[in-house]
Amino acid sequence: MKTIDTIPTGKISRASKLVKTGVKVGGNYLKYYGEKLVNPELTKEKLNENNAEDIYDGLKSLKGSALKVAQMLSMEKNIMPKAYVDKFSLAQFSVPPLSAPLVRKTFKRYFGESPENLYDTFDAHSVAAASIGQVHKATKNGKELAVKIQYPGVADSISSDLALVKPVAMKMFNIKGKDSDKYFQEVEGKLLEETDYVLEVSQSKQITEACSFIPNLKFPKYYEDLSTDKIITMDWMTGIHLSEFTEQNKDSIKANKIGQALWDFYMFQMHELKQVHADPHPGNFLIGEDGDLIAIDFGCIKKVPEEFYIPYFELAVPANINDPEIFKAKLYELEILREDDGPEEIKFFSELFYEMLSLFSQPFHSDTFDFSDEHFFTRIAELSDKYSKDTEIRKMNGNRGSKHFLYINRTFFGLYNLLNDLGSKVVIHNYKDLPR
Repeated sequence: MKTIDTIPTGKISRASKLVKTGVKVGGNYLKYYGEKLVNPELTKEKLNENNAEDIYDGLKSLKGSALKVAQMLSMEKNIMPKAYVDKFSLAQFSVPPLSAPLVRKTFKRYFGESPENLYDTFDAHSVAAASIGQVHKATKNGKELAVKIQYPGVADSISSDLALVKPVAMKMFNIKGKDSDKYFQEVEGKLLEETDYVLEVSQSKQITEACSFIPNLKFPKYYEDLSTDKIITMDWMTGIHLSEFTEQNKDSIKANKIGQALWDFYMFQMHELKQVHADPHPGNFLIGEDGDLIAIDFGCIKKVPEEFYIPYFELAVPANINDPEIFKAKLYELEILREDDGPEEIKFFSELFYEMLSLFSQPFHSDTFDFSDEHFFTRIAELSDKYSKDTEIRKMNGNRGSKHFLYINRTFFGLYNLLNDLGSKVVIHNYKDLPR
């Protein structure tokens, strides 16, 4: 893969890159509508492919939060057109890496000396590159190590990048100006945390130690003496990305084993630790040669406050969803309904969230759940499509729900999609019975 020698770090240079990308996308639309006049049967499939490619090409050279947003959107399989999902999913672990000279320069800037002085061997050519940083292979004292290096300027450009993509995101998710800042502050705060590698190492050690009892689940060891706020050194873990495994696996027993480990991992974090790995995409998980699941990235951890956790999971109980008074009370607690809502808004959003929650909470309604059930995911896709086209929702203030919904819902949607890709059947409350 072609490497890059520079990354735009200034506000003007980054904004200029995005403007150029916007011009390309505008040109794609002009071309599409021109061809549509000649051929009325023309679909938007080619337009989506061209736009996805141009947007991704622009973002991959910027890296950082702009590319991270694309990575997040790639998980929205039921919202985004397939062309965008396919292209943006490359941001998970396959983007153009920094060149070897820039890697050495960046490493020396962050650590004060060259990587060759710290490790016995260091490969300056990366083995994986994503939105925030890239990974290199090294050895020291006979151990194989993975060294993650953050791209230069990423942390400093987060606020300005989000300001640039904010208008697009607001239109895409029907977020109106009123109260929108709380959602963007939540995203900005999480992205800033992801650039703090000292925090990531601390979170990694805490969660991996707490979850070490879960069967068929492995984690790397982290080395604080070889890590800084911009560099992380950990054990090299051998395996293939989860997406590669799902493409080739035909063994349902393996799929169930890995899926159960993944489910137990998330349920224990959510219900016991009250903090959770909130970035469940295939690039953050490997499948080892022994068939075990390996979690390799803990940069995005979402803490779950009690005032959100309690009503959120109370609505996973059918008796509560189906009791109008309890259901309405929980919607207020979760900020879905507001004191200034009129009868029309109360009726509309109560019906909308009743339909959504009744469907999304289904896995919790039985002892086991088969995530290979395509009917379940077809219904999710149909529901997403229904409300994306609903003209009524666009007339109302779409800013609904606690800010905590952003990452908690993202976590569950991502988890559901991973389990669907695996084709796993899981025991829902298995994590409670595991020996500690």
